[in-house]
Amino acid sequence: MESSLSKFNKLVDALQELPTIGKKSAIRLAYYIVMKDSFVGMKISHAIEDALGSIRECSSCGGMSEDALCAICCDESRDATLLCIVENAKDILLLEENRLFEGRYFVLESLENFNLSKLEKMVASGVKEIVFALTPSIANDAVMLYIEDKLSSFDINFSKIAQGVPTGVSLENIDLLSLSRALSDRVKV
Repeated sequence: MESSLSKFNKLVDALQELPTIGKKSAIRLAYYIVMKDSFVGMKISHAIEDALGSIRECSSCGGMSEDALCAICCDESRDATLLCIVENAKDILLLEENRLFEGRYFVLESLENFNLSKLEKMVASGVKEIVFALTPSIANDAVMLYIEDKLSSFDINFSKIAQGVPTGVSLENIDLLSLSRALSDRVKV
């Protein structure tokens, strides 16, 4: 492309940094935003700016929130005896969008940043069952064993979502029926 399109090329490059967006999709999106509907581009721009300025991590569960505590952690009608451990905050969005879980959540994110004292505090507040909703893998099986060992002093049951969720596939890529069955048919760990 000509050098006079350097700003367009910068937009294409920026869009390509998003997951699942390749060069062709980035060009298609950039063209639409710039040439077909600039109002959509402005809406996206403002929505991104607002989100970046106001969304943070919930101080309790690690999910996404606009306040110190997320709406789920503040909701007293949730079953406080059930705690679902997920890999990341977007997994909570998926489970909540489909109303698949009535308890509370804890975002694991990574073992390197794992906050055991925060998890222990949540468990001490009356948790009776921890449900692991992690992508099935040998590494995540090791994570579950590690957490079980660290929480062995508590009187809690451990379960994980049932198989039927293919190994190595993240929750966001699983159909609703499989995910619903996997949660309702969870097994003791």
